[in-house]
Amino acid sequence: MNLPGDEAVEHLEPLLEAARLLYGGPWVAERTAAVAGLLEGNPLAIDPVVREVIAPGSAMLASDLWNGIYRLAELARAAAAMWADVDALAFPTTGTTYRVAELIEAPVALNSNLGLYTNFVNLLDMAAVAVPAGARSNGTGFGITLIGPAHTDKALMELAGAYLSAAALPPLPPLDFGDRMDTVKLAVVGAHLEGMPLHWQLTSRGATFVGAATTAPNYRLYAMADSVPPKPALVHSGDGAAIALELYELDLASFGSFVAEVPPPLAIGTVTLADGSSVKGFVAEPRALTGAEDITHLGGWRAYIASR
Repeated sequence: MNLPGDEAVEHLEPLLEAARLLYGGPWVAERTAAVAGLLEGNPLAIDPVVREVIAPGSAMLASDLWNGIYRLAELARAAAAMWADVDALAFPTTGTTYRVAELIEAPVALNSNLGLYTNFVNLLDMAAVAVPAGARSNGTGFGITLIGPAHTDKALMELAGAYLSAAALPPLPPLDFGDRMDTVKLAVVGAHLEGMPLHWQLTSRGATFVGAATTAPNYRLYAMADSVPPKPALVHSGDGAAIALELYELDLASFGSFVAEVPPPLAIGTVTLADGSSVKGFVAEPRALTGAEDITHLGGWRAYIASR
């Protein structure tokens, strides 16, 4: 149902305020409580973006929580009254889109922007379904989310079906199978570097050297205690530095067999490079830092070995 502009804004404001409560209200404290021990004892083990979101929960008071609950109840009553005038809402699923490098620079703010029209759905106990709606002028995909009161899932699915039947969207582009990921790029930072004791685990699998690179400037490097042969632990951190590494490329089967041999507390995860791209690479579990020496200031494992 279409509404006049002023009336539409009147209905929209409570929804947007509820959306802001998701990350800006006391509900953050629930996430803080779930990882309180790790946040206090080893905060660097938490992704810095996640840490930025949940850390403020430690300073929230019980009165903040109750004030938030009371305000959400007021907003829920306003939203419930809205359904007397509105059959369903149709909002952009995301109002815009961002490049990876842009998200890396401002992850919390930009992710909040992406959820502007949908973050209120869970807090206000609504139902929703997202459907495609064509593409933007720059070629990126666009979609809309149909929203209704709780328990209207079936009706929303029927509405979505009717929309898709009538929208006459352009056909989806054909799947491009020419660039399948038949190989995987792997970043190594320590004992697997060329000339180091475990480099043979790469050469024996036919790994191809891609080049030298560095991580994004938000990692810390530690020399693990009692590791044989000596190995480092790479940890994502909000106050880190760029760490030197080498990139190799392996076929999928070789990559799988390589990962199977990685011993704890090391693991293979995703490492962000200085250019903003991401590759698979060595990361570490929190226990890897027990008794470890922080060698971040040296900029890489080779410099640490040389310093010994």
